[in-house]
Amino acid sequence: MRKAFIKKAIEVLEKEAEAIKNAIPRIDANFEKVVDLIGRSKGKVIVTGVGKSGIVGRKISATLSSTGTPSLFMHAGEASHGDIGVVSRGDVLLIISNSGETEELVNLVPFVRKLGVPIVGFIGKENSILTKKCDIVISTAVKEEACPHGVVPTASSIVTNALGDALAIALMVRRGVEKKHLGELHPGGTIGKRLLTTVSDLMHTGDEVPLIEDDKTMKEALFVMTAKGLGIVGVVDKDSELVGVITDGDLRRGLERTENFLKTKTREIMTTNPKWIASSALAIEALQTMEKYAITNLFVYNGEKKGKPVGVIHIHDILRYGISI
Repeated sequence: MRKAFIKKAIEVLEKEAEAIKNAIPRIDANFEKVVDLIGRSKGKVIVTGVGKSGIVGRKISATLSSTGTPSLFMHAGEASHGDIGVVSRGDVLLIISNSGETEELVNLVPFVRKLGVPIVGFIGKENSILTKKCDIVISTAVKEEACPHGVVPTASSIVTNALGDALAIALMVRRGVEKKHLGELHPGGTIGKRLLTTVSDLMHTGDEVPLIEDDKTMKEALFVMTAKGLGIVGVVDKDSELVGVITDGDLRRGLERTENFLKTKTREIMTTNPKWIASSALAIEALQTMEKYAITNLFVYNGEKKGKPVGVIHIHDILRYGISI
Protein backbone atom coordinates (compact mmCIF):
# COMPACT_ATOMS: atom_id res chain seq x y z
CA MET A 1 0.00 0.00 0.00
CA ARG A 2 1.34 3.42 -0.93
CA LYS A 3 2.36 5.47 2.08
CA ALA A 4 0.06 8.34 3.02
CA PHE A 5 2.68 11.05 2.59
CA ILE A 6 3.53 9.84 -0.94
CA LYS A 7 -0.15 9.95 -1.86
CA LYS A 8 -0.34 13.46 -0.46
CA ALA A 9 2.74 14.57 -2.41
CA ILE A 10 1.16 13.34 -5.64
CA GLU A 11 -2.07 15.10 -4.70
CA VAL A 12 -0.15 18.37 -4.29
CA LEU A 13 1.13 18.19 -7.86
CA GLU A 14 -2.30 17.27 -9.18
CA LYS A 15 -3.96 20.19 -7.39
CA GLU A 16 -1.29 22.65 -8.52
CA ALA A 17 -1.50 21.44 -12.12
CA GLU A 18 -5.28 21.83 -12.02
CA ALA A 19 -4.94 25.31 -10.55
CA ILE A 20 -2.67 26.42 -13.40
CA LYS A 21 -5.05 24.92 -15.97
CA ASN A 22 -7.94 26.80 -14.37
CA ALA A 23 -5.97 30.04 -14.70
CA ILE A 24 -5.80 29.86 -18.50
CA PRO A 25 -9.07 31.83 -19.02
CA ARG A 26 -7.43 34.74 -17.19
CA ILE A 27 -5.28 35.36 -20.26
CA ASP A 28 -8.01 37.59 -21.59
CA ALA A 29 -8.67 41.20 -22.58
CA ASN A 30 -7.78 42.31 -19.05
CA PHE A 31 -4.44 40.53 -19.29
CA GLU A 32 -3.90 42.19 -22.67
CA LYS A 33 -4.41 45.58 -21.03
CA VAL A 34 -1.60 44.80 -18.59
CA VAL A 35 0.74 43.77 -21.41
CA ASP A 36 -0.06 46.93 -23.36
CA LEU A 37 0.32 49.14 -20.28
CA ILE A 38 3.77 47.77 -19.45
CA GLY A 39 4.75 47.56 -23.11
CA ARG A 40 4.03 51.26 -23.60
CA SER A 41 5.73 52.39 -20.40
CA LYS A 42 9.08 54.14 -20.64
CA GLY A 43 10.26 52.99 -17.25
CA LYS A 44 10.58 49.74 -15.37
CA VAL A 45 8.24 47.34 -13.59
CA ILE A 46 8.52 47.65 -9.81
CA VAL A 47 7.32 44.40 -8.25
CA THR A 48 6.36 44.35 -4.59
CA GLY A 49 4.94 41.88 -2.11
CA VAL A 50 5.32 40.49 1.41
CA GLY A 51 5.99 36.97 2.67
CA LYS A 52 5.52 34.17 0.13
CA SER A 53 4.07 36.69 -2.31
CA GLY A 54 7.28 38.69 -2.00
CA ILE A 55 9.39 35.63 -2.76
CA VAL A 56 7.29 34.90 -5.86
CA GLY A 57 7.53 38.58 -6.75
CA ARG A 58 11.32 38.46 -6.70
CA LYS A 59 11.22 35.60 -9.17
CA ILE A 60 8.73 37.37 -11.44
CA SER A 61 10.86 40.53 -11.37
CA ALA A 62 13.97 38.51 -12.28
CA THR A 63 12.13 36.81 -15.14
CA LEU A 64 10.88 40.13 -16.48
CA SER A 65 14.40 41.59 -16.48
CA SER A 66 15.91 38.51 -18.09
CA THR A 67 13.37 38.58 -20.94
CA GLY A 68 13.74 42.23 -21.89
CA THR A 69 11.45 44.11 -19.50
CA PRO A 70 13.50 46.11 -16.96
CA SER A 71 12.28 45.32 -13.45
CA LEU A 72 13.18 45.70 -9.78
CA PHE A 73 11.77 44.10 -6.66
CA MET A 74 10.87 46.45 -3.80
CA HIS A 75 10.01 45.03 -0.37
CA ALA A 76 6.82 46.76 0.76
CA GLY A 77 7.99 46.89 4.37
CA GLU A 78 11.10 48.86 3.41
CA ALA A 79 9.36 51.18 0.94
CA SER A 80 8.39 53.78 3.56
CA HIS A 81 11.95 53.77 4.87
CA GLY A 82 13.53 55.00 1.66
CA ASP A 83 13.18 52.15 -0.83
CA ILE A 84 10.28 53.88 -2.55
CA GLY A 85 12.97 56.05 -4.10
CA VAL A 86 13.39 53.39 -6.79
CA VAL A 87 9.92 54.24 -8.13
CA SER A 88 9.86 56.93 -10.84
CA ARG A 89 7.32 58.45 -13.19
CA GLY A 90 6.98 56.19 -16.19
CA ASP A 91 7.23 53.03 -14.08
CA VAL A 92 4.49 50.48 -13.46
CA LEU A 93 3.93 48.99 -10.00
CA LEU A 94 3.00 45.31 -9.83
CA ILE A 95 1.53 44.41 -6.43
CA ILE A 96 1.35 40.73 -5.48
CA SER A 97 -0.91 39.72 -2.63
CA ASN A 98 -2.95 36.60 -1.99
CA SER A 99 -5.19 38.20 0.63
CA GLY A 100 -5.42 41.64 -0.97
CA GLU A 101 -5.42 43.09 2.54
CA THR A 102 -1.70 43.21 3.39
CA GLU A 103 -1.17 46.36 5.43
CA GLU A 104 2.27 47.24 4.08
CA LEU A 105 0.96 47.08 0.52
CA VAL A 106 -2.19 49.06 1.27
CA ASN A 107 -0.10 51.79 2.91
CA LEU A 108 2.21 51.92 -0.10
CA VAL A 109 -0.50 52.83 -2.60
CA PRO A 110 -0.93 56.57 -1.73
CA PHE A 111 2.79 57.26 -2.10
CA VAL A 112 2.85 55.61 -5.52
CA ARG A 113 -0.27 57.47 -6.60
CA LYS A 114 1.45 60.80 -5.92
CA LEU A 115 4.01 59.85 -8.59
CA GLY A 116 1.28 59.08 -11.13
CA VAL A 117 2.47 55.48 -11.42
CA PRO A 118 -0.19 52.98 -12.60
CA ILE A 119 -0.76 49.95 -10.37
CA VAL A 120 -1.34 46.40 -11.53
CA GLY A 121 -2.40 43.78 -9.01
CA PHE A 122 -1.92 40.02 -8.94
CA ILE A 123 -4.52 39.53 -6.21
CA GLY A 124 -6.00 36.34 -4.79
CA LYS A 125 -9.16 37.69 -3.17
CA GLU A 126 -11.97 39.53 -4.93
CA ASN A 127 -13.44 42.65 -3.34
CA SER A 128 -10.34 43.15 -1.20
CA ILE A 129 -8.88 46.56 -0.38
CA LEU A 130 -6.07 46.19 -2.92
CA THR A 131 -8.42 44.94 -5.64
CA LYS A 132 -10.24 48.26 -5.38
CA LYS A 133 -7.06 50.34 -5.32
CA CYS A 134 -5.33 48.80 -8.37
CA ASP A 135 -5.89 50.08 -11.92
CA ILE A 136 -5.92 46.58 -13.40
CA VAL A 137 -6.25 43.32 -11.48
CA ILE A 138 -5.36 39.80 -12.58
CA SER A 139 -6.93 37.22 -10.28
CA THR A 140 -4.58 34.66 -8.76
CA ALA A 141 -7.40 32.96 -6.84
CA VAL A 142 -7.49 29.17 -6.54
CA LYS A 143 -10.27 26.81 -5.47
CA GLU A 144 -8.08 25.39 -2.73
CA GLU A 145 -4.48 25.31 -1.62
CA ALA A 146 -2.59 22.06 -2.05
CA CYS A 147 -1.81 22.09 1.66
CA PRO A 148 -3.94 19.45 3.47
CA HIS A 149 -5.16 22.16 5.86
CA GLY A 150 -5.85 24.64 3.07
CA VAL A 151 -3.60 27.23 4.70
CA VAL A 152 -0.05 27.18 3.32
CA PRO A 153 0.32 29.15 0.04
CA THR A 154 1.01 26.40 -2.48
CA ALA A 155 -1.39 26.32 -5.42
CA SER A 156 -1.86 30.09 -5.16
CA SER A 157 1.91 30.66 -5.27
CA ILE A 158 2.26 28.39 -8.30
CA VAL A 159 -0.55 30.17 -10.16
CA THR A 160 0.92 33.58 -9.36
CA ASN A 161 4.33 32.47 -10.57
CA ALA A 162 2.85 30.97 -13.73
CA LEU A 163 0.92 34.17 -14.51
CA GLY A 164 4.15 36.10 -13.97
CA ASP A 165 5.89 33.86 -16.50
CA ALA A 166 3.00 34.34 -18.92
CA LEU A 167 3.28 38.12 -18.51
CA ALA A 168 7.05 38.12 -19.04
CA ILE A 169 6.89 35.99 -22.17
CA ALA A 170 3.96 37.96 -23.60
CA LEU A 171 5.97 41.15 -23.12
CA MET A 172 9.02 39.50 -24.67
CA VAL A 173 7.01 38.67 -27.79
CA ARG A 174 5.40 42.12 -27.86
CA ARG A 175 8.83 43.76 -27.68
CA GLY A 176 10.26 41.47 -30.37
CA VAL A 177 13.02 40.10 -28.14
CA GLU A 178 15.00 37.52 -30.13
CA LYS A 179 17.49 34.82 -29.17
CA LYS A 180 20.47 37.10 -29.61
CA HIS A 181 18.91 39.61 -27.24
CA LEU A 182 18.38 36.91 -24.61
CA GLY A 183 22.05 36.01 -24.88
CA GLU A 184 23.00 39.64 -24.27
CA LEU A 185 20.82 39.61 -21.15
CA HIS A 186 22.55 36.46 -19.83
CA PRO A 187 26.22 37.02 -20.75
CA GLY A 188 27.67 35.18 -17.78
CA GLY A 189 25.52 32.07 -17.68
CA THR A 190 24.67 28.97 -19.64
CA ILE A 191 21.97 30.77 -21.63
CA GLY A 192 24.47 33.39 -22.74
CA LYS A 193 26.99 30.77 -23.77
CA ARG A 194 24.38 28.91 -25.82
CA LEU A 195 23.06 32.05 -27.52
CA LEU A 196 26.24 34.09 -28.00
CA THR A 197 29.17 31.71 -28.46
CA THR A 198 29.99 31.08 -32.12
CA VAL A 199 32.08 28.42 -33.77
CA SER A 200 34.78 30.99 -34.48
CA ASP A 201 35.12 31.59 -30.73
CA LEU A 202 36.10 27.98 -30.06
CA MET A 203 37.55 26.51 -33.26
CA HIS A 204 41.18 25.55 -33.91
CA THR A 205 42.88 27.62 -36.59
CA GLY A 206 46.20 27.96 -38.38
CA ASP A 207 48.75 25.25 -37.65
CA GLU A 208 46.30 23.51 -35.31
CA VAL A 209 44.11 22.44 -38.22
CA PRO A 210 44.99 18.86 -39.34
CA LEU A 211 45.22 18.87 -43.13
CA ILE A 212 46.97 16.70 -45.71
CA GLU A 213 46.99 16.51 -49.50
CA ASP A 214 45.01 13.79 -51.25
CA ASP A 215 48.11 12.30 -52.91
CA LYS A 216 49.99 11.74 -49.66
CA THR A 217 50.27 8.34 -47.99
CA MET A 218 48.40 7.08 -44.98
CA LYS A 219 51.68 6.91 -43.10
CA GLU A 220 52.00 10.68 -43.52
CA ALA A 221 48.33 11.12 -42.57
CA LEU A 222 48.88 9.19 -39.34
CA PHE A 223 51.74 11.52 -38.41
CA VAL A 224 49.48 14.55 -38.93
CA MET A 225 46.60 13.02 -37.00
CA THR A 226 48.85 12.14 -34.07
CA ALA A 227 50.54 15.53 -34.01
CA LYS A 228 47.29 17.53 -34.02
CA GLY A 229 45.50 15.30 -31.50
CA LEU A 230 41.95 15.82 -32.73
CA GLY A 231 41.28 12.33 -34.06
CA ILE A 232 40.75 13.56 -37.61
CA VAL A 233 42.63 14.70 -40.72
CA GLY A 234 41.12 16.83 -43.46
CA VAL A 235 42.09 15.81 -46.97
CA VAL A 236 42.56 18.66 -49.48
CA ASP A 237 43.11 18.73 -53.23
CA LYS A 238 45.73 20.71 -55.19
CA ASP A 239 43.64 23.88 -54.71
CA SER A 240 43.63 23.39 -50.92
CA GLU A 241 39.91 22.68 -50.94
CA LEU A 242 38.55 20.05 -48.57
CA VAL A 243 37.50 16.90 -50.41
CA GLY A 244 37.31 14.40 -47.56
CA VAL A 245 38.21 13.45 -44.01
CA ILE A 246 40.01 10.60 -42.35
CA THR A 247 38.85 9.62 -38.88
CA ASP A 248 39.75 6.87 -36.43
CA GLY A 249 36.92 4.84 -37.94
CA ASP A 250 38.35 5.25 -41.44
CA LEU A 251 41.70 4.01 -40.14
CA ARG A 252 40.18 0.83 -38.72
CA ARG A 253 38.17 0.11 -41.84
CA GLY A 254 41.17 0.83 -44.06
CA LEU A 255 43.40 -1.56 -42.10
CA GLU A 256 40.81 -4.32 -42.46
CA ARG A 257 40.37 -4.07 -46.21
CA THR A 258 43.63 -2.63 -47.58
CA GLU A 259 47.03 -4.24 -48.08
CA ASN A 260 50.11 -2.03 -47.71
CA PHE A 261 47.86 0.34 -45.78
CA LEU A 262 50.60 2.78 -44.82
CA LYS A 263 51.52 3.27 -48.48
CA THR A 264 47.92 3.79 -49.61
CA LYS A 265 46.98 7.26 -50.82
CA THR A 266 44.75 9.30 -48.53
CA ARG A 267 42.15 9.79 -51.27
CA GLU A 268 41.54 6.01 -51.25
CA ILE A 269 40.80 5.86 -47.52
CA MET A 270 39.05 9.18 -46.86
CA THR A 271 35.32 9.65 -46.38
CA THR A 272 33.98 12.05 -49.00
CA ASN A 273 31.34 14.75 -48.50
CA PRO A 274 32.57 15.81 -45.06
CA LYS A 275 30.32 17.70 -42.67
CA TRP A 276 30.96 21.44 -42.47
CA ILE A 277 29.78 24.38 -40.43
CA ALA A 278 30.10 28.13 -40.90
CA SER A 279 32.40 30.05 -38.56
CA SER A 280 29.51 32.40 -37.77
CA ALA A 281 27.21 29.58 -36.64
CA LEU A 282 26.49 29.17 -32.93
CA ALA A 283 28.58 26.59 -31.12
CA ILE A 284 25.38 24.90 -29.95
CA GLU A 285 24.47 24.35 -33.62
CA ALA A 286 27.82 22.64 -34.16
CA LEU A 287 27.14 20.40 -31.17
CA GLN A 288 23.68 19.53 -32.48
CA THR A 289 25.15 18.60 -35.88
CA MET A 290 27.77 16.39 -34.24
CA GLU A 291 25.06 14.68 -32.16
CA LYS A 292 22.91 14.15 -35.25
CA TYR A 293 25.65 12.48 -37.29
CA ALA A 294 27.48 10.83 -34.35
CA ILE A 295 30.76 12.59 -35.16
CA THR A 296 33.24 14.51 -33.02
CA ASN A 297 34.65 17.14 -35.41
CA LEU A 298 33.44 19.65 -37.96
CA PHE A 299 35.58 21.56 -40.43
CA VAL A 300 34.77 25.25 -40.60
CA TYR A 301 34.35 27.62 -43.54
CA ASN A 302 33.94 31.39 -43.75
CA GLY A 303 30.99 33.15 -45.31
CA GLU A 304 28.55 31.16 -47.40
CA LYS A 305 30.98 29.22 -49.57
CA LYS A 306 32.51 25.92 -48.58
CA GLY A 307 35.87 24.95 -49.98
CA LYS A 308 39.01 25.94 -48.13
CA PRO A 309 38.70 25.20 -44.42
CA VAL A 310 39.57 28.00 -42.01
CA GLY A 311 39.37 25.87 -38.90
CA VAL A 312 38.09 22.78 -37.16
CA ILE A 313 35.98 22.42 -34.02
CA HIS A 314 35.96 19.37 -31.73
CA ILE A 315 33.06 18.31 -29.54
CA HIS A 316 35.29 18.58 -26.47
CA ASP A 317 35.97 22.26 -27.25
CA ILE A 318 32.25 22.94 -26.93
CA LEU A 319 31.59 20.77 -23.87
CA ARG A 320 34.58 22.15 -21.98
CA TYR A 321 33.19 25.64 -22.49
CA GLY A 322 30.04 24.61 -20.66
CA ILE A 323 27.70 24.27 -23.62
CA SER A 324 25.49 21.20 -23.80
CA ILE A 325 22.24 20.14 -25.42
